[in-house]
Amino acid sequence: MGLSIGIVGLPNVGKSSTFNALTKAQNAQSANYPFCTIEPNRAVVNVPDKRLFELAKIVNPERILHSVVEFVDIAGLVKGASKGEGLGNQFLGNIKETDVILHIVRCFDDSDITHVEGRIDPIKDVEIIELELLLADIDTLSKRIDKLERQAKADKDAKVMLECAKDLLGHFHNNQPAKTFADVDSEAFKTLNKELRFLSFKEVIYGANVDENSISTGNHYLETLKQYAQAHNAEVIMLCAKLEEDMVGMEESERKEFLDSLGCKESGLEQIIRVGFCKLGLISYFTAGVKEVRAWTIHKGDSAPVAAGVIHKDFEKGFIRAETISYEDFIKYGGEVKAKEAGALRVEGKDYIVADGDVMHFRFNV
Repeated sequence: MGLSIGIVGLPNVGKSSTFNALTKAQNAQSANYPFCTIEPNRAVVNVPDKRLFELAKIVNPERILHSVVEFVDIAGLVKGASKGEGLGNQFLGNIKETDVILHIVRCFDDSDITHVEGRIDPIKDVEIIELELLLADIDTLSKRIDKLERQAKADKDAKVMLECAKDLLGHFHNNQPAKTFADVDSEAFKTLNKELRFLSFKEVIYGANVDENSISTGNHYLETLKQYAQAHNAEVIMLCAKLEEDMVGMEESERKEFLDSLGCKESGLEQIIRVGFCKLGLISYFTAGVKEVRAWTIHKGDSAPVAAGVIHKDFEKGFIRAETISYEDFIKYGGEVKAKEAGALRVEGKDYIVADGDVMHFRFNV
C-alpha cells in the first residue's frame, strides 16, 4: 500500500518545478510557456520518517527501506480542458487512479512569468481547475448512465444504480462536487465511485506557490486561498517551488540549516506527505531486524492480521500473533531484548489495532 498524489494546476503556476523539487528528479521540463509537460511525469519517492534512522542506530541493519509515495504530474490544464481545449482531457484520466490531488496555485506576482488568463487571482484559478474536474466527472457519469439505462430493463440492481447515478448527475449540474453528494455512503454510490473514480470526490491539498520573499510571512494571495480552503474543508500548504528546487541535492544538515534560515520546520515534500497521510487516515508501523529496518503503510484502525498482510498475504491468512513494541519503548530501552526484559514487548492477537510507530514481528502458519 502506498500513497499516490496527482499534481494539477494551470500552466505556469509552478507545477513542474514543484514536481522536480518533490521528487529530486529534474526530468520534468520547466519552461515559460503552456503545455511544456506533454506526457505525465511519474516518480516514486521515499516518505521522510526520522524514526527509521533512530531505529537503525540501534539495530544496525544492512539497509533502511521507507514507505513510498508516487507523484503524478500532468500537463497544465486550461479552461475547456474537459472538452478538448489545450491538450484536452486525456490527461485527466492520469489522475483518476491517484488518492489525493495536489492543486498547485500561483500566489506570487512576476511580470516575467506569463499567466494563461492574463491576471493573478488564486480563487479564479482554483475554480477553473475544479470546474474542469467536475465536467470530466459529468462526462464519465453520463456515459455510464447510458449503459445503465439499457441494463436496468432487466436488472434490478442496475435500476438502483441508475437512480443513484441520475441523482448524482443532477448534483453535478448544480456545480457541486461528488464529495458533497447526500448519498455518498450508499452502496450504489460506492460502486459508481469505485468504477469511475470521480475526480471531484478526491481529497485536495492546495499548494500555494509563493515567491521567495513571502515564504516566511505569507502574502494576501495565500490568505485568500486559505479562506477558500477552509470553507471547502481542504488544507493549504505554503511552498516556494524555486526554493524547493534549490534544496535538491543538499545534504541533510545543510537542508535543515537552510529551512531554519527561512523559518520553516518542514520542506514542501514533508508537508505534502504528512497532510496526505492525515487526509487518507494512513499510518506507519515498522519491522526492525539485522537485514532491514522498514516502514509499512496501513490505514489507521487496521488490525494486526491486516497489517501483516501488507508484507505478504500469507501472513494475514496464517496469522497467529504479533509481538509488538511501541516506537517510544524500543528507543527508550535500546532495542527488542531490553524492551522485552522491561515488560514492554506485548503479544497481541487478531483483534489488536495497530498503532502508529509500532515495531512488530509476526508469527504465522505457512
